[in-house]
This record gives sequence, structure tokens and C-alpha cells, in this order.
Amino acid sequence: MPVETLWELPGARRLLRTQQADGSWKYPNPRKDRAAEDYGQVETFRNLGMLVEKFCFNRSHPAIQKAALYFFSKQTSAGDIRGIYGGQYTPNYTGAILELLIKAGWHDEEPIQRGLKWLLLMRQDDGGWAVPLRTHQGLLYTILVDQPALEPLRSRPSSHLATGCVLRAFAAHPAYHGNPDVQAAGRWLASRLFKRDFYPDRQAPEYWTSFSFPFWFTDLLSALDSLSCLGFAADDPDIQPGLDWFTATQQPAGTWQLKMLRNKDPSLSLWIHLTICRVFKRFYNV
Repeated sequence: MPVETLWELPGARRLLRTQQADGSWKYPNPRKDRAAEDYGQVETFRNLGMLVEKFCFNRSHPAIQKAALYFFSKQTSAGDIRGIYGGQYTPNYTGAILELLIKAGWHDEEPIQRGLKWLLLMRQDDGGWAVPLRTHQGLLYTILVDQPALEPLRSRPSSHLATGCVLRAFAAHPAYHGNPDVQAAGRWLASRLFKRDFYPDRQAPEYWTSFSFPFWFTDLLSALDSLSCLGFAADDPDIQPGLDWFTATQQPAGTWQLKMLRNKDPSLSLWIHLTICRVFKRFYNV
């Protein structure tokens, strides 16, 4: 069946009908007390994820081309995609957005390469990433309007929330799988499975086992997905506990009863199940 057949499904067509002329989607109910944040980017990221991950849209479709141009228009000369946190850096969203664009077919284009190089330059001393504002102990949603972007305090620890989001971009791009810095960041993330984050955002360990699809924040499944793409082994002592968790929680019928976030989609559990199977297939080469 041609992939274009999926583009005609009702769910895809509903999303396409609400795309704006500039390639973005309008956020339905933005909070007035957080006016400095670019909600259009958030909604465009969300809808681009559904089109790419659920309906296999790629850069040959005009809607995806327009969405890419919209995000490229939000990219700074340094390479980051900025605006969701006002004027502050967002390595987590930059990485997550680049992941979708790479999966849609952009690889060697200058904006993609510039974004990936920027991410590599923004690593913390321990090998991962953090939201720079957080390393200054700033409140994530007390956005500093008209203030220069704060550079990360590199000596502060990385955040597994940010590191997991960023690694998804490199996991999606095969040319970066063997990059030593990417491998080191993957090793750092693997060492943090099930642990408490160093920063307040989704800090509690139970967020590791709260799932969404398409991926948004970092959870156990999104982390293992990236690490499997980066070549980590199933018997790695840091990886094995994550795989064991899914094995232990699988029901006799072969399914899982999991905590799911953003679960308005009645088929969300099926997407989660499919992703689990893909991860195990990749790790065990079956």
C-alpha cells in the first residue's frame, strides 16, 4: 500500500484543515499569564508529530514543507529554535523538533546541520543537556522577557528530561549514531533510567513510566527507543533494567496496562504497544 494512502485518512485530513497559511497550527487556549511563550510552536510541534509519526507524512507533502519552513523561520543564526521559552534557549524542544524534521526527510540541509551542531555545543560537562534557564535555578515559566538568553552553567548536572529529548534528534539521523559526544550522552541517559531528575520539571521517578505517543517528554520508552537506535546493547547493565520493566509488566495476553499521558486518542495504547515491540525488535535484532 502506498504511504500516500495514509495521508487521506480522516484523522490526517482533519489536521491538515486547521494548518495556518504560514505552516503553523494555532494553539486553542493560550494562557494570558504566559504570553512570552510561543504557543504556535508548541501546537505545530504537536501536530507535526502526529502527521509524521502516525500518518507517515514526509517532505514531499506541501503541508510538511510549510511546517518545516515555519520552524526554520524560528531558528536563530546560532542554530537553535527559539520562542517556546520566550527568549531563552530550549535544547529540549530544538532537539524534539529536529527529530521530526529529520524523520520527514531533511538530513543534510543547512538548517538541520546547524541545529545539530548547536546542540552538540550546548552539552553540560557531564555529557548530557539541561535547559540553561534551569541551571541558573530560574523558574521555567517565569520567562525572562527582553533578556538575553542565559548560557548554561556547564558544571551543573544534566537533566534526563532535556537529554532524552535532544538525543531523539541524533537517534533519528544515522550519520550521528557513532559520534563520540552523542554516544557519551546516550551513556549518561542510560545511567539515569528510573532515577529522579536533577531539576523540578517532571522530576519524580514515576514520570519514567508515564507514556505518550508521539513522544513529547522523556520517558522509559522514548529513552530506550533512542538508545536502541544508537547501538546500545540489550545486555548493557544500564539498559537491561528498562527492558526488564516492560517484560515484568506485560500481561499474559501480551498487552500492557500503562499510565498514558495526552490520552484523548482512543488508539493511543496501540501506538504505545507498537513502539514497545519496535524497541525490543531493535535491541534483540529479531
